[in-house]
Amino acid sequence: MSRGITSVFKKEWKHFTKGRSLFMISLPAIIVVFIFYYLPLFGIVIAFKDINYADGIWGSAWSGLNNFKFFFNSQDAMRITRNTLLLNGVFIVVGTICSVIVGLLMAEMGRKLVKIFQTILFFPYFLSWVVVGFVTYILLNPTYGVINKIVEQFHGTAVDWYGNPSYWPLILTLTYLWKNVGYTAIIFFTGLLAIDSSYYEAASIDGASRLQQIRNISIPLITPLITMLTMLNIGRIFYSDFGLFYFIPRDAGMLYSTTDVMDTYVYRSLRVVGDLGMASAASLYQAVVGLILVLTTNLLVRKYSKDNALF
Repeated sequence: MSRGITSVFKKEWKHFTKGRSLFMISLPAIIVVFIFYYLPLFGIVIAFKDINYADGIWGSAWSGLNNFKFFFNSQDAMRITRNTLLLNGVFIVVGTICSVIVGLLMAEMGRKLVKIFQTILFFPYFLSWVVVGFVTYILLNPTYGVINKIVEQFHGTAVDWYGNPSYWPLILTLTYLWKNVGYTAIIFFTGLLAIDSSYYEAASIDGASRLQQIRNISIPLITPLITMLTMLNIGRIFYSDFGLFYFIPRDAGMLYSTTDVMDTYVYRSLRVVGDLGMASAASLYQAVVGLILVLTTNLLVRKYSKDNALF
């Protein structure tokens, strides 16, 4: 047993010394990940404790699974789980399709036009959700909103956007696409630029049209990139973009049935109720489901294509 461990350490040390320059370059990132992602794992115990701020984390009494029971027995658990999975699932599917299409269109443009198009698409990604939330409110304000004013100009009836939750899955999806599609499209565009031009030249000589080249060359060759990004997004499907779900609906209670997700629920649990144990239990549930989803997705991808799997 000891010999086996020794041989493993020798093998790893040999691997380290061989690529020590690369390890040194990545050392700052490793330290940041260790400090901000691994050290906080000790906080998992909060989910199993009845936190008393006077006694501290370790001095508080153990509550077992009571925090989880309270969460799952409440009417909120099913609602926020459904909203988180369905909305993020729509974002992944629709966002990936739109990003691939935009990336393919960019690959067909000239260099000057691509730079202009790239800047226009990439600009929303740098805007804060707070700014986007105010812009959305200017558009959707029930009384003075731009959209309602346009509707009234055509003798229509103003819509109470913040009082009807049925509109918000579409509003959130459009807002997400506007802000994020440009960023992901540039990733796919970069992947398309890496494809050897000889493939297209050979296809053109054989008489293939541009659509046939896209279908038979471009899409198959960026499929590993599409798969990798999709798997990474699925791994975070239970981690919603807090700014999108909090600042765009403006935390309106009337909209909770379709806009309340895990992140906003945990935030409100801390801000309103102040129950650290229950918030930690919901967050741990969020992390475990995300881990299960990414492992399951990787297993399915590995079953059909080992080369496209993450591990």
